[in-house]
Amino acid sequence: MNGTSPFLTWSVWTAVLNDTVKTIKNVYMKKVFRSKVGLELLAPLVILMTTVVVLLMMAGAYSWSILIIPVLTFAFITHMFLTTYYTIEGDVLSVRCGFLMHIKISIATITRIKETSDPTSAPATSLDRLRIEYDNGKRVLISPKEKQAFIDRILSVNNAVEVKYKKRKTR
Repeated sequence: MNGTSPFLTWSVWTAVLNDTVKTIKNVYMKKVFRSKVGLELLAPLVILMTTVVVLLMMAGAYSWSILIIPVLTFAFITHMFLTTYYTIEGDVLSVRCGFLMHIKISIATITRIKETSDPTSAPATSLDRLRIEYDNGKRVLISPKEKQAFIDRILSVNNAVEVKYKKRKTR
């Protein structure tokens, strides 16, 4: 023997194996990030839909045939809010917003993630958003509830992604 302990060798191999397992789980396991629901988007929609229904009822429209349009609109909006999420599986980011939008992005093509409050229409149910820039100039706005965990997961697959945070208020 050369004086090294077999126990030391075993603990080194255990550490390497644990790191490898963590990397495999992080890169290849599917992780779903729900969209954050912001009151700044939800409240105006609820107020508007409630106002429309109340005004129709005040005008004497008690028939389901007249109320069906606002009810279906509310159901559609609720569906969009409940089915907006982002999935990272392997090296692919999937952005889903109801049945209207399903985008698949290779994480290797992502160049920048930037925090933003851009109100542009997007598969995001909050104004607390991330702008994902990918594939030579394409962009998508998303609003994962767990923003930092989402960013960390992207960086674990592509550590060349530039991340720009909003300036934080200091106390």
